[in-house]
Amino acid sequence: MTIARPHLGRERPSGGFELYSWYYFRISGLLLILLAVGHVVIMHVVNTVDEIDWQFVADRWNSPFWRVYDWLLLFLALTHGLNGARLAIDDYVRPHGWRVFAHSVLWTLALLFLVIGSIAIVTFDPSKFEVVAQAGG
Repeated sequence: MTIARPHLGRERPSGGFELYSWYYFRISGLLLILLAVGHVVIMHVVNTVDEIDWQFVADRWNSPFWRVYDWLLLFLALTHGLNGARLAIDDYVRPHGWRVFAHSVLWTLALLFLVIGSIAIVTFDPSKFEVVAQAGG
């Protein structure tokens, strides 16, 4: 005898973009858990608040590994949240014109934040800040 379970959440899409979006939610969510837990452990368990300062971050970002790690955290968090916001817009914004407007604002802001965050991570050069600090102090 089989007992029917109540259906929770959205059904798995049958194909197309929505299927890839559905898979992306699950994969990015798992990766985000791993990256976020790793970040918390490194920044708040292994190192104390007293040890984390500007120099700590500058030393950490001297390694390409940590830049890629932080960029992946940025990219996955932003795109995972973007995907969720996209679904919320599709579910709750009914008039087509407003839906197009909301999607346009959402995608524009997401692209802007991704570009600004990527530029900060890729172009960070602590030696330029040391010159400014020496000139000011």
